[in-house]
Amino acid sequence: MGYVPQHALDNLKKYSYKGVDKSLVSRYVLQPFWNWFVTLWPTWIAPNTITLTGLSLVLFNFGTLIYYDPKFLTEKGGADGPPHWVYFTWAAGLFLYQTLDAIDGKQARRTGMAGPLGEMFDHGCDALNTTLEVILCARALNLGRSWWTVASQIATLANFYLTTWEEYHTGQLFLGIFSGPVEGILSIVLLYTITGFTGPEFWDRDFLAFTRLDRYPIVVQYVPKLGLNDAFMVFGGFVLAFNIVTSYYNVYKSRVSTGQGPFIPLLFLLPFPISVAMEVFWLSSPSFKDSQILHSALFVPFLCAWGLQFAHQVSRIILAHVTKQPFPYWDSMWIWSIVGAIDANLPRLINRPPLIQNTLPRTALFVYVTLAVAFLSYARFCYLVINDITNYLGIACFTVRKRDRAGEWVGASEVNIKKL
Repeated sequence: MGYVPQHALDNLKKYSYKGVDKSLVSRYVLQPFWNWFVTLWPTWIAPNTITLTGLSLVLFNFGTLIYYDPKFLTEKGGADGPPHWVYFTWAAGLFLYQTLDAIDGKQARRTGMAGPLGEMFDHGCDALNTTLEVILCARALNLGRSWWTVASQIATLANFYLTTWEEYHTGQLFLGIFSGPVEGILSIVLLYTITGFTGPEFWDRDFLAFTRLDRYPIVVQYVPKLGLNDAFMVFGGFVLAFNIVTSYYNVYKSRVSTGQGPFIPLLFLLPFPISVAMEVFWLSSPSFKDSQILHSALFVPFLCAWGLQFAHQVSRIILAHVTKQPFPYWDSMWIWSIVGAIDANLPRLINRPPLIQNTLPRTALFVYVTLAVAFLSYARFCYLVINDITNYLGIACFTVRKRDRAGEWVGASEVNIKKL
């Protein structure tokens, strides 16, 4: 027996992708570009290979960060930082990631390889990219080891979770006038480009002084003193609030139209804030002001482990969506975070020292083990699910091949022609 139950695999044949994109930028600017760009790719290249190529570019960007600032100190923390040209490569890499992420579906339709496997693979790569871009963006904004970076992680993951939760309950991917995959990514591309010209210190400038709003006494009286980077984070908070409202509105309409209770889906939002609370509780040891992990080189590995756990969580939601299974409200990867959070906070809870994380080296060991376990668990999940779906549907993952009636792997075009 594989990872996906047989009755769930049978539902794969009932799946069809549905999406709504209301972005004006996407419709009038990017879509014509994407329609042209996909024609440059030979039809023997698999759509998932294109998706993986895009993720590889982001991983390369992340590798340059680790090379130039492995401790994630930023300039205000004493690091020399990456050369300015590196930020231009981050901008180019992210824009290409967006482009490749957009054309993989078009390539799938060109090659006759469209199906639930592509959506699973696409969302899995997007989930990994989310945390990587949070770390890179925090570096470009000169936020570094700060609770603003944690807030950015929470807000970004929340947007992704909302979109996945919404797609599960409505049956379609809804992208509004301002969405993360379009305008959100373009905003970060612009941010990287500006940082390439000015350096990360630019974002520490006072927001009111830079915008010249400090000339108005009423603004100075009611708007707190914020840097440009802080203001960027506040803007992200408003975007999150807007997306919460629109996502639930779409779910509400869908549930009412099908005669289902509109409030039950709200219960399935709870797994995300619960998982966030565990991570923040762990980070807050021994106190919010003096967080041992946040103010050390362990911060980036911690965020990466968190991101892998999140990717596992939302990938299971997408799997449940395409196979019509119950919503996965529990994830076994939380056990590591629960153990880490409770152990680190034993002094607060029962006034006793941590059993595992009682020294910085032992804390480092536990964080890196958590990262390794999260990586292996997610890799195992991906391997098993891809194996189950490819075997059941008779469709390859990284090559343009399908199984014919004799069970032999042949070019997808041969099978498509025979079906016609």
